Amino acid sequence: MDKIELKISRNDWLYILLIGALFGFFIALVFYFLNPFLQTLSTLIFSVGTSVMIALFASLLITISNNYILPRINPNFWYFISFLFSFSSGMLGFLLSYMIGNWFALPITNLITPWWLGMGITLGFLTFLIGLILHQFISMKYKHEVVKNQTVQSRLKALENELNPHFLFNALNSMSELVYLDQKKAESAILNLSNFLRNAINKESLIPLSLELEMVSTYVQIENIRFDNKIELKIELEEALKEKLVPKFSIQLLVENAIKHGYEQKALKIDINASNNTIVVSNNGKISPKIVYGTGLSNLQDRLKLLEVGHLEYANEKELTEFKIHLGE
Repeated sequence: MDKIELKISRNDWLYILLIGALFGFFIALVFYFLNPFLQTLSTLIFSVGTSVMIALFASLLITISNNYILPRINPNFWYFISFLFSFSSGMLGFLLSYMIGNWFALPITNLITPWWLGMGITLGFLTFLIGLILHQFISMKYKHEVVKNQTVQSRLKALENELNPHFLFNALNSMSELVYLDQKKAESAILNLSNFLRNAINKESLIPLSLELEMVSTYVQIENIRFDNKIELKIELEEALKEKLVPKFSIQLLVENAIKHGYEQKALKIDINASNNTIVVSNNGKISPKIVYGTGLSNLQDRLKLLEVGHLEYANEKELTEFKIHLGE
């Protein structure tokens, strides 16, 4: 048993309560067929109530253990605490049900009165064994999620590495020319590039949409060195979407794609509209009759899918090339 917290979700507890109730129901059936004296509704109520009571005690004690005890003690004692709390939940759940049943004078409590303590201890050990199996199951589930997350992160990093700004060499070449032609413009361009790269090396795969659009604006300023300010960028951002998380380089990639495939030696207008959980990137440049998802677009589609934040869509409307990223709620 690994030394990790027994992390159980709310849904897991609902399943545990349901399984406990079913377990109690089957115990009632055993009593029903073994002893005609116990063929009453009270037997079913007692058996199901005992199982549910044990599950509730387990929920309470495990919550107390995870939140207040395990973080404060040496991990070497976790096994003992787990045994103690699992045993206690079984024994306390049974004893409370027995006391309630005895209070209402249920027939089954009269039958088990001579053995109530032994049954309580037995159920305590049985609950511990069930808890041990549950711990192994939750641990395996937790490990699987960790491995899955690490795999996704590794793939994301591999995809992001493909997007290392390949405009960098062109930008540096353009800046080298500006150094001799216009030193102030060269200084401004270097600062823009520095700002862009500082955001680009952010380790987070998801960033706020407002930050992504800032990077896009900086990117266009850098590109305009080569294109003699013929790239015109217009951004409209809905206030509610400013903090919406999007994959890093997602909008920048679409703008880069628009410049690469749409520029026709004249002013290229690129409009970005973010509203109603949809980001539309359109341009009035050259329209391709058929769009093939190459490395960049396929990369973006994969990252949107891996990060579960939306999907990419392409359309030609009103002599404009449009790409849409539909974000999840």
